[in-house]
Amino acid sequence: MVRLDPDYIIFRKMQLNQDYISTGQEFKTIEMVDEALLGAKYLSNKTISTTVFLSIVLRKPILVEGPAGTGKTELAKALSSSLGAELIRLQCYEGLDDAKAIYEWNYSKQLLRIQSAQASGASAEWDEVKSDIFSSEFLLYRPLLKAIVTSAPAVLLIDEIDRVEVETEALFLELLSDFQVTIPEYGTISATRHPLVILTSNNTRELSEALKRRCLFLHIGYPDRDREKAILTMRVPGLSSALANSIADFLAMLRTLDLKKHPSISESLDWAITLMTLGATELEQPMVISTLNVLLKYQADIEKVLSKVS
Repeated sequence: MVRLDPDYIIFRKMQLNQDYISTGQEFKTIEMVDEALLGAKYLSNKTISTTVFLSIVLRKPILVEGPAGTGKTELAKALSSSLGAELIRLQCYEGLDDAKAIYEWNYSKQLLRIQSAQASGASAEWDEVKSDIFSSEFLLYRPLLKAIVTSAPAVLLIDEIDRVEVETEALFLELLSDFQVTIPEYGTISATRHPLVILTSNNTRELSEALKRRCLFLHIGYPDRDREKAILTMRVPGLSSALANSIADFLAMLRTLDLKKHPSISESLDWAITLMTLGATELEQPMVISTLNVLLKYQADIEKVLSKVS
């Protein structure tokens, strides 16, 4: 068993308090991560809490993969809440570029500055004007740069990174490895306080090795039956233990079927709230049949489950 030097652990914990925490929760142990996430109504497990703890100690981003709706984005939100940190979110999509992800120059303001210099008849050389218009005053901060320059605790969520093209991943590599951003006309901006970085992926395509190498990997899949019940009980106030048991059993059965899309945690929560709203105290066939569209998103899946329910 490999053991870290105690002096090194103490040193990293000191850095943790300096770099991540100002007035929020301090994650000095894995158990404290558990408690903090539970306080934010996020039911963690040993793997999740250990990965979060190591991310802070080692200053490494977390790449969270798994099916849609299993709590990947919610983890970032819960960490933001429990740390008392700002959540800075970049929603990825096909065609995302540095102007939307990192920075952009305020072109209209730059043009006004140039016109002002010309109108005043100033004898300033172009180099002087150029150095002025490419200063921080004319810089528009997009999510990645905003996470770098903030002096307050921050959680940077790069959501659904598998939606961008492979070539676009290069935009993130400098930030993920060195916590800095380089702007050709301006220079390199380094983080004064390292943000906690969470990347999520629904695993719709293979991510590059360069990106994976810079991150700690965490897979969050569908919960088992007991964890599903615990999540339902925690997130749906007033849900009876009997109904929570029945819902957890039914969902566990659904996820054994060959469906185009299995129900996610978010959909199971919606279904539990739906059943309570309709006055259900237990699972009955008519109620299940009439509300399957809350759980399932494809007609072929609904028909397959209906044959089982019938």
